[in-house]
Amino acid sequence: MSDVYELTVTVDLRDELSEQQLAELRWHLGLGPQPGHLTVLTGFPCVVVDDDGVPQIENEPRPLLAGSGPAWRTGGALCSALAARTGLPGGGWALTSRTEIHPDEVEEVGALLRWLAERVHDTHRQDDGTVWIGYYRAHEDRTPRALDVGGGRVSLVQDLLPGSR
Repeated sequence: MSDVYELTVTVDLRDELSEQQLAELRWHLGLGPQPGHLTVLTGFPCVVVDDDGVPQIENEPRPLLAGSGPAWRTGGALCSALAARTGLPGGGWALTSRTEIHPDEVEEVGALLRWLAERVHDTHRQDDGTVWIGYYRAHEDRTPRALDVGGGRVSLVQDLLPGSR
């Protein structure tokens, strides 16, 4: 298994996001500050060792798609953008993000991708309900794989953590 994956999300979202959700999405994309109260994704488990040497699980929120600058292992630049979309029926938001993730982050990233998939514009939804939202690849692979969400499952998570959602 690779230690770094390129993740490219390209999706149009319906115009039904609240200001709180937009603020949190901007934070995840590295485009704004962390909101005082998180609602989109609230669990960011992190194992830390306390003063007695005992491992503890703490909640340490971090933006999940906020890569920027030169990529560490996949080449090119990491970036994100969120723009109002007026060309779609009902308007909405155009979201693009290219970042690198480690397999340890895949469950949290998968939860955010499921949240996004529930809010995509119908142009991304297939006849079977599957939502196509981008691509991913191991840093050493030349060919990306489709990033899709269907039946509550994210292809990226299924490939890296079989048996997970």
